[in-house]
Amino acid sequence: MFANYHPARVYKLMLPHYFLGPVADYTESPFVKGHRALRQTLLSEGLFETKPSYYLGLYLWLAGLLGASCYCTLAQSGLGWHLSGAALMALFWQQMAFVGHDMGHNAVSHKWSNDNFHGLVVGNLLTGIGMGWWKRSHNVHHVCCNSIEHDPDIQHMPVFAVTPEIFRKFWSTYHAKWVEMDAAARLLVPYQHYLFYPVMSLARFNLYVQSWLLLLSSERVHNKGLEAASLLAFAGWYGGLVWAMDARTGGNAERFAFVLLSHMLAGVLHVQICLSHFARDTYHGFAYNGEEDEWFRMQVATTLNIDCPVWLDWFHGGLQFQVEHHLWPRLPRHNLRRAQKLVKAYCAQHSIPYHNLPWIEAQVQLIGCLRDTARAAAAHSSDAKPGTRGTKGGGTTIFECIDAAMNG
Repeated sequence: MFANYHPARVYKLMLPHYFLGPVADYTESPFVKGHRALRQTLLSEGLFETKPSYYLGLYLWLAGLLGASCYCTLAQSGLGWHLSGAALMALFWQQMAFVGHDMGHNAVSHKWSNDNFHGLVVGNLLTGIGMGWWKRSHNVHHVCCNSIEHDPDIQHMPVFAVTPEIFRKFWSTYHAKWVEMDAAARLLVPYQHYLFYPVMSLARFNLYVQSWLLLLSSERVHNKGLEAASLLAFAGWYGGLVWAMDARTGGNAERFAFVLLSHMLAGVLHVQICLSHFARDTYHGFAYNGEEDEWFRMQVATTLNIDCPVWLDWFHGGLQFQVEHHLWPRLPRHNLRRAQKLVKAYCAQHSIPYHNLPWIEAQVQLIGCLRDTARAAAAHSSDAKPGTRGTKGGGTTIFECIDAAMNG
């Protein structure tokens, strides 16, 4: 796990500082030896190396989307043109988020300072989502994927609950607070399968808020000043674009429609993200305690792939290979399809279920999961006793270790 999450320089410069002593009783199992060999295969084939031509073509595509959106918005008049510009802006944001995701994992240049700086341009300046906030949340998600107590990506109470186990009162180490079925959760969660798509269509506004809340807090954020300046620059150029459109016919109502549509259509990205994990296995506490919840097994158990043809890879932006991405986050997006062949074969060899569903079928599964949990929430007694609290420790340790090791 450590080797797959970190660049080589971490071994040389940082890891020695954490050395306490040698582990004398560890035996590498045949299964672990096998999936470590998969990584060596990827290395020997040069699949951790990025193709500059791939990202050159990607940047031309993104520039075309942004230019087309600005043309429809500024050079043309009329509601139809402006709504077309909003739709193109939504597509630009969705596609740009995939590039930000790649850079956040140092999967482009593989140089932390380089990818981090360009991530600020891609994430903060062009999409308005703070890379500092995203990395803080996303790094934790990768380390403890679908842990009820530790993974922020499945902690969405009081609006969503992906399993009835979340109804039990627990301490969130990410949010540093108790989570329970309060009055708001009892009101909303029973209807979460109806609320899912409407909430996803407006979820982008919440990400703006979360980005600023982190920057305005006392939390340590790398390049906090640059993060804030780039977010302000986003608000400036996007607000200027909306204000400068020729809205003589519809006025501010037309501007409002542009803002709303661009954000609602961009919500497809949030649906794509939720598809990867909401309907998969969850667990309490920490994994990686033994062979039964070994790291490779847990990544496959808690993650879903989207089965799509090669010509649709652009739409999913690498998220269709979530299993492989969780195993090797630093693997460039354009090499994930090759990695999938190796992982599927290895899972079949060891009788490990490999979850790979078509786009529509994955949506049906997700809504079914939310519906089943919603029914359990409706049946949940309002005076039910909360679950065992467990221990409160662990949140600070997670952030100290991950911030130091993964963010360099």
